[in-house]
Amino acid sequence: MPPTLASLVHHSTLKLTVRAGGDRLDVPVRWAHASELADPVPYMEGGELLLITALKLDAEDAEAMRRYVKRLAAAGVVGLGFAVGVNYADIPKALVEAAEHEGLPLLEVPRRTPFLAISKAVSAAIAADQYRAVTAGFAAQRELTRQALTDGPEGLLASLASQVDGWAALYDASGAVVATAPEWAGRRAALLTADVERLRERPAPASAVVGAGGGDEEGERDRVELHSLGTGRRPRAALAVGTAAALGTAERYALHSAIALLTLTTERSRSLQAAEQRIGAAVLRMLLAGEPDHARAVAGGLYGELLDAPYRIVVAESATAPIGGAREGGSGGVSRSTAGALVAADTNGDPLGGLAECLESAAARAGEAVLVVPEGERLVVLAVDGGAAVGACEEFAAALEGARAEVRGRGEALASASSSSSSSLSSSGLSGLGGSSGDEDELVVGMSGPAGPIAAAAAYKQAEQALSVARRRGRVLVGHEQLAAGSVVPLLADDAVRAFADGLLRPLYEHDATGRGDLVASLRAWLSRHGQWDAAAADLGVHRHTLRYRMRRVEEILGRSLDDPDVRMELWLALKTTAAVGE
Repeated sequence: MPPTLASLVHHSTLKLTVRAGGDRLDVPVRWAHASELADPVPYMEGGELLLITALKLDAEDAEAMRRYVKRLAAAGVVGLGFAVGVNYADIPKALVEAAEHEGLPLLEVPRRTPFLAISKAVSAAIAADQYRAVTAGFAAQRELTRQALTDGPEGLLASLASQVDGWAALYDASGAVVATAPEWAGRRAALLTADVERLRERPAPASAVVGAGGGDEEGERDRVELHSLGTGRRPRAALAVGTAAALGTAERYALHSAIALLTLTTERSRSLQAAEQRIGAAVLRMLLAGEPDHARAVAGGLYGELLDAPYRIVVAESATAPIGGAREGGSGGVSRSTAGALVAADTNGDPLGGLAECLESAAARAGEAVLVVPEGERLVVLAVDGGAAVGACEEFAAALEGARAEVRGRGEALASASSSSSSSLSSSGLSGLGGSSGDEDELVVGMSGPAGPIAAAAAYKQAEQALSVARRRGRVLVGHEQLAAGSVVPLLADDAVRAFADGLLRPLYEHDATGRGDLVASLRAWLSRHGQWDAAAADLGVHRHTLRYRMRRVEEILGRSLDDPDVRMELWLALKTTAAVGE
């Protein structure tokens, strides 16, 4: 504890006497400073014990003393020491009354006590306090390290909360509460989710002082310090420490030690992460090669029972976000902020990193294994079927889909209100999010159906097929189940397919444009009725002989026989493709 006026008064060798402000002696003294200036305020920082002999003061002028003392108190001076027997045999009454009026402690310094002795006493007390703080800090560091090694982050938090006489909470990269100490602090920690999200948007390391809430209940007005954990561009986690007052020197040492230890705990070395990614890539290659036994042997216990349980394969692509090598991210849980905070990564140039972070965070929170393999502009994931990572992927995609739809709506509104939609979008900064499926910076994800260890290659193919459909449809995520449940027509929305359809049917459209018949409509009706002449003619409102004549003309123009089932299939798909384009 730093020196106070009371400790100086009780100092056996100083012999100080309290003449005013005796009820305010518990104020800490930051320094002792002697000054004979009539106005020393410009040289004060606050917290000083000012020592004077009144060499240049009219200490018997009541009005002058009131102004003098008032300025000292306003400047943060905590006490005034007056040396008697130098210029005045006793402290003038005017100064005593002024000090009593302002509540400023006034100490009488006897002639035999030099100011230097007081300064030395203050300096020695400050040094002793700092030594105690450093010693306590080293002890706290040893205890925190021991707890981190034996009980992990939970034990470290408990020790930290005890040492700062408050509470502590650890958050994952998405802002979800991972652990608290004591346990009752969970409710207070949950109130800080929005503050953690804002802290996460700042480059690490970052810190902020906030409150846990605005309520009237005890503890909801705690002073809370937030600190980001991690060395990368995006923090891996965050630490909150709540106390009733500002932290002292010893508590600050303990906090900084906890931050360092938690950073080491949550931030794996880049070389270790790269090694794990290489192992993951090797395991994935073995699975896709149909060698699950070799994959299990290489993985060991790294992925738990993931390789034996039903899993899904997720393949994601983005043209602007290669994440090979070490990746920023964290572990923890999926919360309300997962879709909100992590989706921002899509617009910050790292959509694959945001998705990987989301899936790893969800899996870690649920205690399940997940295999994440970055491959340049592609991400391949093995996740437990029905597990937290699969759910987080779907949640992430849904939130991203909604965010892009909102931006598209805003862009369209700007476009309609402007004579030049392109300039409006560019100036508003919204064009980067885009709305079309062809935007190069958009994340697309394909998810396979459930698969077992021997079906990894088939699941990977399913995921790639779903990815292709997602790209064509302008969707963020498409699951393999959706392909079987939908129509094949959307799959035809490809430039090559449309070009083939246009080339195949162009002669018929050119014939109809001359007004010499309606061959396209007749062909569509005939194919839709499976070659039944009477039914197709009835649909067209013509005689069946007329329809037979038109079909012969189709064969003549196209140079193909309608008796060939492959020809009929190609013509039907061409008609469906052109119809889809027209719609």
